[in-house]
Amino acid sequence: MDLFSRSWTALLAAVAETPDEDFERPSGCAGWLVRDLVCHLVIDAQDVLITLVTPAESAPTVNADTYWKPVAPPTGDDPLDALIPRLAAAYGEPRLLKFHLDDVGSAAGRAAALADPAARVATQGEVLTAGDYLSAYVLEWTLHHLDLVARLPSAAGPPAEPLAAARASLERIAGDVFPASFSDRDALLIGTGRRAPDAAERAALGDLAARLPISLG
Repeated sequence: MDLFSRSWTALLAAVAETPDEDFERPSGCAGWLVRDLVCHLVIDAQDVLITLVTPAESAPTVNADTYWKPVAPPTGDDPLDALIPRLAAAYGEPRLLKFHLDDVGSAAGRAAALADPAARVATQGEVLTAGDYLSAYVLEWTLHHLDLVARLPSAAGPPAEPLAAARASLERIAGDVFPASFSDRDALLIGTGRRAPDAAERAALGDLAARLPISLG
């Protein structure tokens, strides 16, 4: 839960510090501008709030890693893919989008800090502990932090500990480890298809290269 707070706080700060003109730049999410990514984060924050107040009585069905399901890479045909840019554009001004994310995002952060890690919550037809749910989101926040700064070289990236935790989570999901020569950032970017490996990296990946990228939903 500490890593959830660190990763989320760092991401919120990075969005707040992003100049308004950079909201029109492409993000690391294919087809999304920075403003679209920030709009998606608003929805993510709402999901965290909803899940943490949706108790469950049954036994957990997933944990922090199995919560994520490998899915086919996005094609742009999903209605939600088109909805996000329309919602983002409706804000009109980046300051309004920043304000909404700070408002909802801060509430999500407070709710996470107050949550009982052992409490069971329900979301997307699954049951898991609040601790596992928040741990799962360390991967989400870290990947989206990388997306935010992908084309903003002067922006601060994710903190080291969430990067390492996100890499470890992705390796458990993949059932394999990335080469030790890969930085945590490169392991996450290459592992999720956010950038293609060069020839040396592909050789170092060995058999794992054929199973990449891993798209999560």
